[in-house]
Amino acid sequence: MSNNTEYHNPVLLKETVAGLNITPDGVYVDVTFGGGGHSREIMRHLGEKGKLFAFDQDEDALANTIEDERFQLINENFRFLKRYLRFYGIKQVDGILADLGVSSHQFDVAERGFSTRFDAELDMRMNQKGALSAYNVINEYTEADLARLFFDYGELKNSRGLASAIVQARKEEEIKNTEQLKKVLGRFLPAHKSNKILAQIYQAIRIEVNQEMEVLKEFLEQSLEILKPGGRLSIISYHSLEDRLVKRFMKNGMFEGEPERDFFGRFEVPFQLIGKMIIPSEEEIAVNNRARSAKLRIAEKK
Repeated sequence: MSNNTEYHNPVLLKETVAGLNITPDGVYVDVTFGGGGHSREIMRHLGEKGKLFAFDQDEDALANTIEDERFQLINENFRFLKRYLRFYGIKQVDGILADLGVSSHQFDVAERGFSTRFDAELDMRMNQKGALSAYNVINEYTEADLARLFFDYGELKNSRGLASAIVQARKEEEIKNTEQLKKVLGRFLPAHKSNKILAQIYQAIRIEVNQEMEVLKEFLEQSLEILKPGGRLSIISYHSLEDRLVKRFMKNGMFEGEPERDFFGRFEVPFQLIGKMIIPSEEEIAVNNRARSAKLRIAEKK
């Protein structure tokens, strides 16, 4: 099995798959198939009776499918994890892997509009059949909604200024491509920090377009239901918003607040954390720059 690193160079490959603690005859799920790097590594550990299901909503990923009767690729968003596993007669699994965020391929194909490096139409849809695109967000959202998403998802302090600039500019003409957007926001992009700020702006729009926070919450709640006791969850996140949700859910099975305590102050949590958070080595970051912000967390269902 060759690894399609041109499509997507898998981050923390060995560590993420090792975190699943694979049993050869188990059933596993890779909810972010992409180039198939993590899936191929999982397959190396499976025996004849083992099974791997993979999800990817991006049709481009279908070209990377693994020809093996133990493997099934599902061209859907992983928010439908439970529904599609049920379709295949699977109610519980031994491990679930997620490598969140955007694939290298999606960044590198200019016309998808994910990268700050290229001029492209405002798109950013991971599912190319999706109704909402970056164009809709930039040209149709209210100033208040734009300010909210730049603040919440981009963690940008000048979110109101950014939103106001967009709304004023689009009164003159539609903002159709990334170069126009950069020009409209030019005064917020000082030379020494422009790449960082642009990345935050793009991240905010992309998260909104793909409903990434809602999808992640739905996935995590379903994973708890679908994992067998002793089953593992192995998740790589790339920004603090994702990581915060993953960390909180693994810690106490909730996204906000604390679990209810009994009379003695005790409370039950659904997961046991496995080891500490893992980050890529300097060597891996040198080879794959996109690994630099990756954080791996592993948990076992009690």
